[in-house]
Amino acid sequence: MKSNIASRRSLLAVPATSPRFMEKAAQGPADAIFLDLEDAVVASLKPKARGEAIAALNELDWGSRAVAVRVNGFDTPWGCRDIIEVVEACPRLDFILLPKCESAADVHAVEVMIRSAERSAPRQREVGIMGLIETARGVANAETIAQAGGRLCALVFGGGDYQLDLGSFQGAVGAPSPDYVVLTDDDGSGLRERHWNDLWHFATARIANACRAFGLAPIDGPFSVIRDTDGLRAATKRAAALGFGCKMAIHPSQIETIHEVLTPSAGQVAWANEVIDAMSAAERDGRGAVKDRNGDMIDLMHVKLANKLLARAASIGGKS
Repeated sequence: MKSNIASRRSLLAVPATSPRFMEKAAQGPADAIFLDLEDAVVASLKPKARGEAIAALNELDWGSRAVAVRVNGFDTPWGCRDIIEVVEACPRLDFILLPKCESAADVHAVEVMIRSAERSAPRQREVGIMGLIETARGVANAETIAQAGGRLCALVFGGGDYQLDLGSFQGAVGAPSPDYVVLTDDDGSGLRERHWNDLWHFATARIANACRAFGLAPIDGPFSVIRDTDGLRAATKRAAALGFGCKMAIHPSQIETIHEVLTPSAGQVAWANEVIDAMSAAERDGRGAVKDRNGDMIDLMHVKLANKLLARAASIGGKS
């Protein structure tokens, strides 16, 4: 049995060093959670954090939430042991979140370790893989990674390490930069407008497109300015427009806004039903296109869009 990540809207990061935070996350509103053994844990506490994550996975009631563990990388003393020990000990585990995923070979290596651990400790729930794309090489290989197949279910954008790898030192991850602008031409008036651009667009668009091309779930990275709810909402809307259905959260207070944006609204659902009804009537009259109540033309493409939107709403179901 595989856990479905495609219908999840939020992926909350929780440090595995804090039993209190993990307990709160298990009772909170996030659709999916990852217990972090990597960036949120200092080196001296890595083994202890692994044990805390195992205890939390086995002892807490996670309900219907998808639960992942972000392991340490292959270039550390802890990465391989993280995968083997967590998979062997935790029947409730849904996913391994692999940091700095840069090639299909990385995915295949994780899959081999997962299969070995599952043979050692048989389980009903098959462990999937989510690849964290957070380096220039990972973005450059996004399409190849997305075709790795097997247990790979999703690609997640990691903006923090990505900007470090680029040498672009931004204080806020996922937010716009005042340096990434274009000035209008100087017409002599002294008034030149600044047009802001999205410095994350290249990476996020490539990841989303690769995922949709090869049947994976694209998950957008975090927005680090926790107090800026409007900025988070705007960032989540941009991600949704690119095709992301889920976004990472680094604080529980961000979940409500993410869900608000990534849940089909009542108006969207009503529009979808109206399109289907209108086109059904048009088909009975032998027409392939018709005007909707606003006078806009709709055709079979809109029916496909409406069906997809309704399927998304149904997959989210009773999640708030």
